[in-house]
Amino acid sequence: MRIVRKDFVRNGPGSVKMVPVDSDDLWFAYNLIAPGDSVMAATVRKVLREAASGGRDAERIKLKLEITVEAVDYDKVGSVLRIRGKNILENEYVKIGAFHTLELELNRPFVLRKKVWDSLALDVLHQASDPGASADLAVILMQEGLAHIFLIGRSMTTTRSRIETSIPRKHGPAIAGYETALKKFFENVLQAFLKHVDFNVVRCAVIASPGFTKDQFHKHLLLEAERRQLRPIIENKSRIMLVHTSSGYKHSLREVLDAPNVMNMIKDTKAAQEVRALKDFFDMLSNDPARACYGPKHVDVAHDRMAVQTLLITDDLFRNADVETRQKYVNLVNSVKDSGGTVHIFSSMHVSGDQLAQLTGIAAILRFPLPDLEDIEM
Repeated sequence: MRIVRKDFVRNGPGSVKMVPVDSDDLWFAYNLIAPGDSVMAATVRKVLREAASGGRDAERIKLKLEITVEAVDYDKVGSVLRIRGKNILENEYVKIGAFHTLELELNRPFVLRKKVWDSLALDVLHQASDPGASADLAVILMQEGLAHIFLIGRSMTTTRSRIETSIPRKHGPAIAGYETALKKFFENVLQAFLKHVDFNVVRCAVIASPGFTKDQFHKHLLLEAERRQLRPIIENKSRIMLVHTSSGYKHSLREVLDAPNVMNMIKDTKAAQEVRALKDFFDMLSNDPARACYGPKHVDVAHDRMAVQTLLITDDLFRNADVETRQKYVNLVNSVKDSGGTVHIFSSMHVSGDQLAQLTGIAAILRFPLPDLEDIEM
């Protein structure tokens, strides 16, 4: 995110003008913009004009509007953020109070005004504008006949390609057809790799699969790169890693992110820290269950007793339409930090955030055991 101008008071009102540069930035904007804020941006609106013939002509006019936010919708496929609300900027074409939907797109500036820039909003703004925080890991997750290419950014995991090829069985008279189909499948994956994996952006590319599929594809990739002189692959072959997984489907991304050689490459990124924190939580839950809890009620009680050492919480909980509920979670995060604890805010667009969401979206590792928490209803 490119910040053009900042003019606000911490825990007070103000505005920020910013330009989203990649799809991660739109996700940050989705987490920043809340009902009650106002957003100003250029937009296009259909306007009816009186024609000379006495009829009315529709014309599309570009104008600048500022709306009070009522609803925010993120379209991850089209990389567009839609903000619906009432216009508050005097305009000859749009009345004050008229409803309008602004579409925020990449490389288009907008101004966000808030009545209160709380600590959570400032954290999101800092992460969005920190160029060193990007994880940007490419993962080719495959099994025979099926491959997915994922890009793991700072705040979201996107599926860039899915390749499926029917491969006959290895045994009997079909063996010749097997070799041909496998070669065709590898060629399709190679083309998708060249299209979607940019080594100027990603730190490393991981090829992961059960069995030997990853090794066969890696060999094919390097041989073809030498034969066709594919410079991006030849120059970056040391940044291509192999990892064993149980399948070629998205849920196996957890195994990729857990792999020590991958973790070393991305260890200083937010995505890696989330994976580690969640692994620590599950380890604690199985080895010393009295020192781990989840669910809003249990975490609240543990916090009241000053027991929370590490708080794990999904960004979904901060998008609550109810201002009081959002403020409650903001206060909890601040309070845990003030008492010397660590807080990890998980992106619901990452596989680790998805896992945490299945555990109510909030969990904690405790400083000391609280065995009586089990007796309190969630």
